[in-house]
Amino acid sequence: MPLAHNLASTTAPFPASRSPFERTQEQVGNIPNDMKKLSILLSTAFACLTLASCFSSKGGMSGGGGEVTGQRASAISEPAPYGMVEVPRGYLKVGLEKQDTLWGSAIPVKDISVDGFWMDQTEVTNSMYREFVNYVRDSIIRERLADPAYGGDESYKIDQDKNGDPIKPRLNWRKPIPWRKPSEDAERAIKSLYVTHPIDGTVMIDYRQLNYRYEIYDYEKAAQRKYRLNPEERNLNTDLTVDPDEVVMISKDTAYIDEGGRIVRQTIERPLSGPWDFLNTYIVNVYPDTTCWVNDFKNANNELYMKLYFSSPAYNDYPVVGVTWEQAEAFCAWRTEYLLRALGPQARYIQRYRLPTEIEWEYAARGKEGTPFPWEQPESTEDGDQTKNAEGCFYANFKPEKGNYTEDGNLITSRVGLYGANSNGLFDMAGNVAEWTSTVYTEAGVSAMADLNPQLAYNAAKEDPYLLKRKSVRGGSWKDPLSYIRSAWRTNEYQNQPRSFIGFRCVRSKASTTSAKPKAVKGVKVKR
Repeated sequence: MPLAHNLASTTAPFPASRSPFERTQEQVGNIPNDMKKLSILLSTAFACLTLASCFSSKGGMSGGGGEVTGQRASAISEPAPYGMVEVPRGYLKVGLEKQDTLWGSAIPVKDISVDGFWMDQTEVTNSMYREFVNYVRDSIIRERLADPAYGGDESYKIDQDKNGDPIKPRLNWRKPIPWRKPSEDAERAIKSLYVTHPIDGTVMIDYRQLNYRYEIYDYEKAAQRKYRLNPEERNLNTDLTVDPDEVVMISKDTAYIDEGGRIVRQTIERPLSGPWDFLNTYIVNVYPDTTCWVNDFKNANNELYMKLYFSSPAYNDYPVVGVTWEQAEAFCAWRTEYLLRALGPQARYIQRYRLPTEIEWEYAARGKEGTPFPWEQPESTEDGDQTKNAEGCFYANFKPEKGNYTEDGNLITSRVGLYGANSNGLFDMAGNVAEWTSTVYTEAGVSAMADLNPQLAYNAAKEDPYLLKRKSVRGGSWKDPLSYIRSAWRTNEYQNQPRSFIGFRCVRSKASTTSAKPKAVKGVKVKR
């Protein structure tokens, strides 16, 4: 089955430059021998002068010697990504020091520090996710318009560069799809992605074909010393004898489409052979499960949300739901690839979009003051309620009373950004929809993590027990009571389970950093 043809990657390899001497060989290939020698000598001398000028005090090493002054280059100036706000680095005591019996299990507590990052100001909306779905749809249609079995129009593929040299074929996004007046062949290609409802005759997209293939290189795993190709580099203990024949096994994720059109995911294990062992391939069906509105609530009349919530423009600015953790990961990969395509050489510095870690999420939600809820602790209203401001308006979209979903002004989800932002400028960090994180769920939580940029990741294989496929979910949702929308509240969901109350937002590590001035410590006097 044809796939959406694109690969998400975080960096683009740069071809090795040829030396001036090599280029000179080609230029003088038809000159007599004596002239060739003279030309080569002159070219070599010119190359040496060129290299000497390149290795100046500003850009590299000077052959004349002198003081070591350090190599300098202009730091990248990273603008704020669209729709994101900066969460500065800092410290927080995460978890709950005073455990509440309403919380059930104890919430781990730990002092942690995290680096700064960019975070989506709101949850990913239906309109944002629909752009992803439409990209996959259009890429499949373009593949079929170029396929001789469907459209047979080769202009939808680019297989030559501007000089006419052959390149790896890629889709031609500049050529529009003929939606309104297609030819007979083009119409066949377009209609192949649609189905007709057998009962009411509605023509709709065949969501089963909307598969997105992407690749992620595991830089952290590749950096581990135990996976070095050279056996002598795997252990630095000189008392140990190096076994040159040691076989190191590596596991990697891969996926393909079988003859029946089904996605087959595999985690394969094989002897370490090279850098390709750390390149993981994923294929994910990207269409949200709109039936979650029916399946999450038995004996309820939610057919309207099932039919309209994702597809109707009326819900454009509402958070997308019915998206699994695996689909959220695929969205992050596509968003990265989509951005990098528009950037020049600076793209190699830009970090990929990803889901926040569980601790990054709590750190961002609690704001600059580290409050229990995303909002600042207010003075109690006349009725003693701290979930409302002085005007009596709720701070979040949740279930204030048993069965009364509408007391906060909304029945289900609300338009993103409707309630106030926290001190980091982030909206809906409590309620509206709970949010996926990249962290695997364990009861130990942060107590099993480092205190510097804590994270606990595990890519569960298909064969792993289902219990190992749980991911941490944070923030609570529109259907949850007050205790569940507290910033430290921890819950979980299986990575392949869509829910009508779980969405997500993306983060991106900062490509630049700055050193702050030393902070004065209260009560400490410096003797001079």
